[in-house]
Amino acid sequence: MWLTRRDLPLLGLIGLADPSAAGPILPGALALSGFDPVSCFLPDGPRAGLPRFELAHRGRTWRFASAANRAAFVREPETYAPRLGGHDAAGILDGRLVDADPLVFAVIAGRLYLFRDAGRRARFLADAALVDRAEALWPGLRRLTEGGPE
Repeated sequence: MWLTRRDLPLLGLIGLADPSAAGPILPGALALSGFDPVSCFLPDGPRAGLPRFELAHRGRTWRFASAANRAAFVREPETYAPRLGGHDAAGILDGRLVDADPLVFAVIAGRLYLFRDAGRRARFLADAALVDRAEALWPGLRRLTEGGPE
């Protein structure tokens, strides 16, 4: 069997490519399970995004509830994209990348943080120093991701 360069992405998916070669996130990976990150900053948020208001950003597909929310994200993605790669902030404190629920979030110091459950969220809201600790640990864990949101 002959393999060519175009076969490498397929081999990576089945675990046969060089494990040290980090590839991009697959096109179409839906950020925040399709929820609009800008709507988390609004009183009626979070809201589900709509396919007609999609945007490709950093290897993921982001959906927005309106054209205005998409435009706000385009102007300031660093403000609206969830911090810590969209992972559970409490998991970062434990040195682990833990999936978060996009419906369990908090806007802390003007930034969006996601959590796995309400208990973890409450812990962060009760102790503001935890955000700084998680942010300090994030650069060391970020290398384990493939370019997700900051």
